[in-house]
Amino acid sequence: HVRVYDLVKQELTKKLMSGAKWISSMAIHPGGDNVLTGTYDKKVQWYDLDLSTLPYQVLRYHTNAVRDVQFHKRYPLFASCGDDNNITVSHGMVYNDLLQNPLIVPVKKLSGHTKYDDFGVMTVMWHPTQPWLFSAGA
Repeated sequence: HVRVYDLVKQELTKKLMSGAKWISSMAIHPGGDNVLTGTYDKKVQWYDLDLSTLPYQVLRYHTNAVRDVQFHKRYPLFASCGDDNNITVSHGMVYNDLLQNPLIVPVKKLSGHTKYDDFGVMTVMWHPTQPWLFSAGA
């Protein structure tokens, strides 16, 4: 589970139900109302905090454990990486209109890392101003 705390009120505000055994990583959208989680059971889950405590969408783009998920701070992009040696870059558009759901479209699958002792791509990170993606592997 993912727990969201309000530190001013000192209370638990939300508990997101993932249904996953192990969550490996989390990322918060720059707008603050959407959360990504990566899980060791090969899934990336997108949560809309205004909509529900259940995942808005479950993305199954990886064939092994997902190690990291990251949103870009400026562009409507997010990336996930995992032990399948792949990085998936996706377009994730969040609209200001609360009645319109986020648009999530996979853009590109990047490969090039090699596996070492069953470990693949361990982390990804976006450049703060450019649409550049950095990755590190085992």
